[in-house]
Amino acid sequence: MTSRAVLDASVVLKWFAGDERHADLARRVGDAFETGHLTVLAPPLLRTEVLNVAGHSWTWDERPLIDLAEEIDGMGFAYSEPDLADVARWTTRGLTAYDATYVALAEAEAAPLITDDDQIVARASEIAMPLASWS
Repeated sequence: MTSRAVLDASVVLKWFAGDERHADLARRVGDAFETGHLTVLAPPLLRTEVLNVAGHSWTWDERPLIDLAEEIDGMGFAYSEPDLADVARWTTRGLTAYDATYVALAEAEAAPLITDDDQIVARASEIAMPLASWS
């Protein structure tokens, strides 16, 4: 049986950096995706956020960053944009518009949002599932 979940950048980034908090748990999510046990839903914003962290925070050079971009594009995630009014509604609850995009998509798809972002979990506890509790 295949389950569905929205993943945010806080989870997907850990697939590429072994020293991040809960990286082992994130890789288990990645394994579930790769073996077909998990369908990953995400807003297109995910791709940009992953590249931003790798390029600016991790200071990756051009070639590895391009390789990452190509890898992300070929992963087979189901990308979809949530309704912008729903993003606005979640933004008024204290989330950034970027984080609200993931929450709004999860809500629209009736799928959990797996995240390692404590603020998202605190503000959208009915939708967001902490990475640490994923099994």
